Amino acid sequence: MKLTVLVDNATLTDSYYLAEPGLSLHIEDAGLRLLFDAGYSDVFLTNARRAGIDLLDLDWVALSHGHLDHTWGLDALIRHRVESAHLLCGKERGEKERRERPRLLAHPRAFDSRHAGSLPEIGTLLAGDKLSRHFELILSREPVWLSKTLVWLGEIPRANDFEHPVPMGRRLSADGETPDTVPDDTALAHVAEDGLTVITGCAHAGVCNTVEHARRVTGVDRVRAVIGGFHLLGAPAARLAATADHLAALNLEALYPCHCTDLAAKLALAARCPVREVGSGSVLRR
Repeated sequence: MKLTVLVDNATLTDSYYLAEPGLSLHIEDAGLRLLFDAGYSDVFLTNARRAGIDLLDLDWVALSHGHLDHTWGLDALIRHRVESAHLLCGKERGEKERRERPRLLAHPRAFDSRHAGSLPEIGTLLAGDKLSRHFELILSREPVWLSKTLVWLGEIPRANDFEHPVPMGRRLSADGETPDTVPDDTALAHVAEDGLTVITGCAHAGVCNTVEHARRVTGVDRVRAVIGGFHLLGAPAARLAATADHLAALNLEALYPCHCTDLAAKLALAARCPVREVGSGSVLRR
């Protein structure tokens, strides 16, 4: 597997990639090409061009959840694909078909409207009916295997006693308006011969809950690495300590906290775990 960070809150020194408060990852695995989240704007497209990655050539787009910093870039991706379709006129039909309608995988609640404080919308800008015109839309609460070694984890049970769900604003749905505990939050797991790599978006369900769910879904106990947002912004000291304890017990080879993980959290994790630097342009091979 090759994982390229297309968007993160930070960049690396001398990498010359752009950053924004969002997350987007490109994953190549055994011929499969996947975009995991699309960030907040079109920054992921700019960074993909710099990395030599063709985002017209995708098998899957998978969403970790429906927040703006992970989904608003879908608009830019659709524009990119539509503009390219016009330019492809006159070329071989097979080339055009290869670049049409990747599958888009999401939780059924990922497209609910949400708001928080003075912000009238923090959810996706495009509903499923419009997205289905550009993608083969697949909605699931259950895990979905994207390849023999890569799985989208579906709804994540919130089982431990230190990662309590905290509402992020309010959600609007057919059932009315309710506090939003982000039930659509999910992640990916990659299975290699020597263990798992767990790839999170924001880990609203809790990074430790996410790791444990990945172990259950795959049947693989050994976790080599965890990369992504850990949703540890302003987390209480007790939660940071419990999270560090849990992850340290896994004997990880590497931990890559990014996006929604603040400096205090990174320091707490680095005291117990092999934390590695990560940012836009980072490449991880497993």
